[in-house]
Amino acid sequence: MPEGDTILWAATRMRPVMEGRVPDEILAPQLRHRLDRWSERLAGRAIRAVDTHGKHLFVHFDGDLVLHSHLGMSGAWSVAAERRRWPGAWLLLRCGERWVAQLRGPRLELLTEGRRRFDQRLAALGPDVLAEEFDTERFLARLRSDDPTRGIGEALLDQRNLAGIGNIWKSEGCWDAGIDPRRPLSEASDAEVLRVIEAVRPRMLRSGLGGPRAAEIRVYGKAGRPCPRCGETLLVRRQGDDNRATYWCSRCQS
Repeated sequence: MPEGDTILWAATRMRPVMEGRVPDEILAPQLRHRLDRWSERLAGRAIRAVDTHGKHLFVHFDGDLVLHSHLGMSGAWSVAAERRRWPGAWLLLRCGERWVAQLRGPRLELLTEGRRRFDQRLAALGPDVLAEEFDTERFLARLRSDDPTRGIGEALLDQRNLAGIGNIWKSEGCWDAGIDPRRPLSEASDAEVLRVIEAVRPRMLRSGLGGPRAAEIRVYGKAGRPCPRCGETLLVRRQGDDNRATYWCSRCQS
């Protein structure tokens, strides 16, 4: 599933193309979007901003309308210099010579700004790991209200605790901080948990602002290889109710 840095990278590419412009063309290929008259409802409206919160992306139009996207496991945003054949496209916008396409994914909806603000799913999200100023107090309050027997890695994946971290950055952050992702929350101090955030935020921001190649993946997907820090063999184990793979080093992550 795309994580917060992937969504921020999509917004980083979209902003110079879209912000402050009225799209020259808006196409909604999916039947349900055509029936909802998306093209007509958005026509002539300038795009005020493209922003993100965790794994969610928002395109704000004049007139208090906002597109909300969550890509799930299969979705993507594409920015191109010309129109392409985009199988599974849900929405196509042309601004000048550039095209922006939203492809697949479980959620693409057109909301009013008021409805977005009071949407319970969005209101339940924890602080954004990639926010300009990370809300440490709110993050710790959410985390300490969670099940104290829950492993740190599993708790970091819960978007109600922290928005934006997925399986890759859970493993990378715990490795960076030298913390066993299986350690129960009750056995981790606030300072130790915050070490994970302090380690992972700069790497995610580099990826979100410079593209995926800007972030070197050190342990995720590398079970059986030597740990880059101590040389011990990296391990993998399924963790949590969702049985998500976690990668770690048994020697230098205690």
